[in-house]
Amino acid sequence: MDSLSAISEELAEIDGQISDIFRALSNGFQKLEKIKDSNRQSRQLEELTGKMRECKRLIKEFDREVKDGENRNSPDTNRMLNEKKQSMIKELNSYVALKKQYASTLETKRVDLFDGPGGGEEFGEENVLLASSMNNQQLMDNGNRMMDETDQAIERSKKVVEETMNVGAETAAALKAQTEQMSRIVNELDSIHFSIKKASQLVKEIGRQVATDRCIMALLFLIVCGVIAIIIVKLVNPNNKDIRNIPGLAPPAQSRKLLWIPDKV
Repeated sequence: MDSLSAISEELAEIDGQISDIFRALSNGFQKLEKIKDSNRQSRQLEELTGKMRECKRLIKEFDREVKDGENRNSPDTNRMLNEKKQSMIKELNSYVALKKQYASTLETKRVDLFDGPGGGEEFGEENVLLASSMNNQQLMDNGNRMMDETDQAIERSKKVVEETMNVGAETAAALKAQTEQMSRIVNELDSIHFSIKKASQLVKEIGRQVATDRCIMALLFLIVCGVIAIIIVKLVNPNNKDIRNIPGLAPPAQSRKLLWIPDKV
């Protein structure tokens, strides 16, 4: 490890962690040999499997650190680091093979075993009893209990399915109501759009009528202004011939007297 410290602190730290895991694996498998109960053996084996996974991860991290420093290290150093990595992999594989061996043994032990319901304290320390050691009455009782538990599980499953169907029906009803509400909203929007369109047409017609009325009013205003102007000019200058010749404003023609000459008698 001192040689690794001279190369990289990261490599030294990873190597130390891997060494600790290997020691824990060695002690764990020695402890596993002394355990007689299959359940405790399974828990111990699961714990050892977790340590092996962690060791595999650290070996990969060690390999990455070695590859990152290949350009900085000498060929002899790189060779030494690769040999160290291969040694770690070889040791880990030996523990993996040992784990598979114990796992296979445990699977063989679990054949023809019955688990007691809800703990089954009456069937031994670890709640397990070999079928070969049971008499007929015990086998029948155990089978009846298992059937009862199965019936209870089926009833619970039925309740879950029924609740799920009720929730689905409620969801479908809510979706239907929302769909109808959306349809009404769309219809209302169409009515509003139609009303706005009609209002726009009405506003345009009113605008045209107002424009026409304004033109007529303007023309009448001009005529009134013209008449007022002529009256004012007439009052100011009554002898103006131009104004006298305007029909309706000129003074009335004097009535002509007819000369009547009586016949001489």
